[in-house]
Amino acid sequence: MEKIEYEGTVWAINHNNPEPLVEHALHQLELHGIKKEDIVLTDAPENVKVGAIVVEIWPYHLDVAKVRTIRNESFISGTVMIIELKLDEEGNYTD
Repeated sequence: MEKIEYEGTVWAINHNNPEPLVEHALHQLELHGIKKEDIVLTDAPENVKVGAIVVEIWPYHLDVAKVRTIRNESFISGTVMIIELKLDEEGNYTD
Protein backbone atom coordinates (compact mmCIF):
# COMPACT_ATOMS: atom_id res chain seq x y z
CA MET A 1 0.00 0.00 0.00
CA GLU A 2 1.42 3.36 -1.04
CA LYS A 3 2.14 5.79 1.81
CA ILE A 4 1.27 9.48 1.60
CA GLU A 5 4.23 11.74 2.29
CA TYR A 6 3.30 14.84 4.27
CA GLU A 7 4.46 17.33 6.87
CA GLY A 8 2.22 19.07 9.40
CA THR A 9 -1.54 19.20 8.98
CA VAL A 10 -3.50 17.08 6.52
CA TRP A 11 -6.80 18.74 5.61
CA ALA A 12 -9.74 16.34 5.09
CA ILE A 13 -12.56 18.21 3.37
CA ASN A 14 -15.99 16.96 4.40
CA HIS A 15 -19.17 18.41 2.90
CA ASN A 16 -21.85 16.92 5.21
CA ASN A 17 -20.99 13.31 4.36
CA PRO A 18 -22.57 10.51 6.43
CA GLU A 19 -20.59 9.47 9.52
CA PRO A 20 -19.74 5.92 8.27
CA LEU A 21 -18.15 7.43 5.15
CA VAL A 22 -16.14 9.97 7.15
CA GLU A 23 -14.92 7.33 9.62
CA HIS A 24 -13.89 5.00 6.80
CA ALA A 25 -12.12 7.85 4.98
CA LEU A 26 -10.12 8.68 8.12
CA HIS A 27 -9.31 4.98 8.57
CA GLN A 28 -8.04 4.77 4.99
CA LEU A 29 -5.84 7.82 5.51
CA GLU A 30 -4.32 6.13 8.56
CA LEU A 31 -3.68 2.98 6.51
CA HIS A 32 -1.82 5.20 4.03
CA GLY A 33 0.54 6.52 6.71
CA ILE A 34 -1.17 9.63 8.06
CA LYS A 35 -1.40 9.97 11.84
CA LYS A 36 -4.93 10.60 13.09
CA GLU A 37 -3.76 13.57 15.19
CA ASP A 38 -2.41 15.27 12.03
CA ILE A 39 -5.81 15.18 10.26
CA VAL A 40 -8.11 18.20 10.50
CA LEU A 41 -11.67 17.51 9.32
CA THR A 42 -13.24 20.67 7.87
CA ASP A 43 -15.47 21.98 5.10
CA ALA A 44 -13.14 24.93 4.36
CA PRO A 45 -9.44 24.74 5.28
CA GLU A 46 -7.89 27.91 6.69
CA ASN A 47 -4.26 29.02 6.61
CA VAL A 48 -3.28 26.27 4.17
CA LYS A 49 0.43 26.23 3.34
CA VAL A 50 2.09 25.39 0.03
CA GLY A 51 3.03 21.70 0.13
CA ALA A 52 0.17 20.73 2.46
CA ILE A 53 -1.93 17.65 1.71
CA VAL A 54 -5.65 18.23 1.10
CA VAL A 55 -8.04 15.26 0.89
CA GLU A 56 -11.48 15.64 -0.68
CA ILE A 57 -13.93 13.02 0.62
CA TRP A 58 -16.29 11.57 -2.00
CA PRO A 59 -18.71 8.63 -1.56
CA TYR A 60 -16.56 6.16 -3.54
CA HIS A 61 -13.04 7.60 -3.38
CA LEU A 62 -10.68 10.07 -1.75
CA ASP A 63 -8.84 12.65 -3.86
CA VAL A 64 -5.46 13.24 -2.27
CA ALA A 65 -3.83 16.45 -3.50
CA LYS A 66 -0.82 18.62 -2.69
CA VAL A 67 -1.19 22.41 -2.52
CA ARG A 68 0.93 24.01 -5.27
CA THR A 69 0.11 27.70 -4.80
CA ILE A 70 -2.10 30.06 -2.85
CA ARG A 71 -3.92 33.03 -4.39
CA ASN A 72 -6.31 35.41 -2.61
CA GLU A 73 -6.79 33.00 0.31
CA SER A 74 -7.65 30.16 -2.10
CA PHE A 75 -5.37 27.26 -2.87
CA ILE A 76 -4.59 25.45 -6.09
CA SER A 77 -3.66 21.80 -5.76
CA GLY A 78 -2.77 18.85 -7.93
CA THR A 79 -3.91 15.27 -7.36
CA VAL A 80 -1.18 12.94 -6.16
CA MET A 81 -3.31 9.88 -5.43
CA ILE A 82 -6.86 8.55 -5.58
CA ILE A 83 -7.88 6.06 -2.87
CA GLU A 84 -10.82 3.88 -3.84
CA LEU A 85 -13.40 3.26 -1.11
CA LYS A 86 -14.85 -0.24 -1.40
CA LEU A 87 -18.29 -1.47 -0.33
CA ASP A 88 -19.51 -5.01 0.40
CA GLU A 89 -22.83 -6.44 -0.82
CA GLU A 90 -24.70 -4.85 2.12
CA GLY A 91 -23.27 -1.39 1.36
CA ASN A 92 -20.78 -1.34 4.24
CA TYR A 93 -17.31 0.07 3.69
CA THR A 94 -14.48 -2.48 3.67
CA ASP A 95 -10.70 -2.30 3.56
